[in-house]
Amino acid sequence: MLGLRICEETPYAAVYDAGGTMLRLTKVDDLVPQPFTIAGWRVLDIESTIEDVASRGVNVVRYEGMDQDERGIWSTPAGDRVAWFTDLDGNTLSVTSFAE
Repeated sequence: MLGLRICEETPYAAVYDAGGTMLRLTKVDDLVPQPFTIAGWRVLDIESTIEDVASRGVNVVRYEGMDQDERGIWSTPAGDRVAWFTDLDGNTLSVTSFAE
C-alpha cells in the first residue's frame, strides 16, 4: 500500500527499498501495537504524499482536538506539517513536511 518494493524476505525479516533507502523490518510472533508513532518519514510534499497513499487505500488518522485540514494534515506552531496513518497491524506511522 505504501509503494515499498520488497527486496528480500526471510523467516526473520523483510527488506524493502524505501525510495533508495533500505528498510529492514523484523518479524515478531506477538505484535502489540503501541499508542504512539513508531516510525515516521520526512517528505518534501506532504499533500502529494497523502494523495498517493490515500489512492492505495491508506486512511489518515484524525485525532480529536487536533486542528487537521481536510486531508488530515496538522500544522505545528513552528509550521511543520504532519499526517498519521496506521499499518495493517495497527501501528501508527507518520509523514512530516518541515517548514523552511
